[in-house]
Amino acid sequence: MSYTLSVLEQLKIRDARQTEFIQAATEILISLKDYVDANPQYEAAGLLERFVEPERQIVFRVPWIDDAGKVRVNRGYRVQYNSAIGPYKGGLRFHPSVNLSIVKFLALEQILKNSLTGQAIGGGKGGADFDPMGKSDREVMRFCQSFINELFHHISHMTDVPAGDIGVGKREIGYMFGQYKRLANSFEGVFTGKGVDYGGSLARTEATGYGLVYLVEEMMSQHNQSLAGKTVIVSGAGNVGSHAVEKAQQLGANVIAVGEFTGTIIDKQGIDLTVLREISARRGNFADYVAARPHAEFLPGEKVWSVPCEIALPCATQNELDEDDAKTLVANGCTTVGEGANMPCTMEAVETFRHHGVLFAPGKAANAGGVATSALEMSQNSSRLAWSFNKVDDKLQSIMINIYHNIAAAAREAGCPGNYVIGANIAGFKKVADAMMAQGVV
Repeated sequence: MSYTLSVLEQLKIRDARQTEFIQAATEILISLKDYVDANPQYEAAGLLERFVEPERQIVFRVPWIDDAGKVRVNRGYRVQYNSAIGPYKGGLRFHPSVNLSIVKFLALEQILKNSLTGQAIGGGKGGADFDPMGKSDREVMRFCQSFINELFHHISHMTDVPAGDIGVGKREIGYMFGQYKRLANSFEGVFTGKGVDYGGSLARTEATGYGLVYLVEEMMSQHNQSLAGKTVIVSGAGNVGSHAVEKAQQLGANVIAVGEFTGTIIDKQGIDLTVLREISARRGNFADYVAARPHAEFLPGEKVWSVPCEIALPCATQNELDEDDAKTLVANGCTTVGEGANMPCTMEAVETFRHHGVLFAPGKAANAGGVATSALEMSQNSSRLAWSFNKVDDKLQSIMINIYHNIAAAAREAGCPGNYVIGANIAGFKKVADAMMAQGVV
């Protein structure tokens, strides 16, 4: 049996119940199979067995007291997956769905995503099954402080640098950074996504959404196409989705629909970002959009993927776009898909896009703008400098363009031109694998 497939089968047996993790590992290892099997030195060094096993998995109790004085307990996680090319780097997610399988899936993806940025950052991810929705600021603060009381022992600016993710924004980062600083008695860049007043970077908020659009635009330009004049649909009205809408509109695209779990807004005159963000900021219902834009339409409970478009940008969460959704998009004339979230398209959906010749930018490349700018924030913290918005944005655009060309080159070298899933996995893996080989069996 192939070395790669043998490792995958062992993984499926050992971690059979971790479905999200197995999904990510399967997608990565299958696409790496020909490359890895053509390099027997990896098998001799047991490299894949080490690559798929996290260096460290931390699971801990997070007790906190709500505003009614009741003691609550959540479970916290940090998976420090691979530090071959730099300190662990990856977000913290606070959401009831968080479990070890999801954190491992995200962390495994993060290894390759961080490698693709060209920066010296390893892969990690973490979070808790805590839901900030509906909690007071004081409750969120107490939870974050308790979370850091344990995580403090495992992170530092040269060991592991967390950031935000779903449910973790500037408020949560601020509370966690404050508690870390208190415990460590040290002001250091141990978190990214901080407020600009205390070491955060301009353009970090916009980075993931902007970066997605920069990469998609470069991919299209290399196929003699452009975003200008194209109809676009987006899932997710949060940070990533709203900034993807913003940048796509700036580049001349007509964003006509945005969807989330409550339903889909269709505005053929173009999504009004001011209205959308106002609704999102107060956690309102998408139905409120129609009150401000009466010509628009709201489809309660409907996915956005049924809206005819030329470009689709899934920016919400994992596995939000399945095979049936992909077939609908193709039938309605969609020619380009860019993943703004972590693996939002199922493997079957990706295969559908590939079969029909849809340009497809995988998340580990297309949504790398956030972590790339986090690494730029780390650089600013280390040098005690604060760069302008335009300087950071220019660096972000350059990084995303380079990522596209690197994954395109890797796909061509693998004999799969245009298959950017394989290209992204090989390009990201090769850098990490070379570093692991150089460092011995550790």
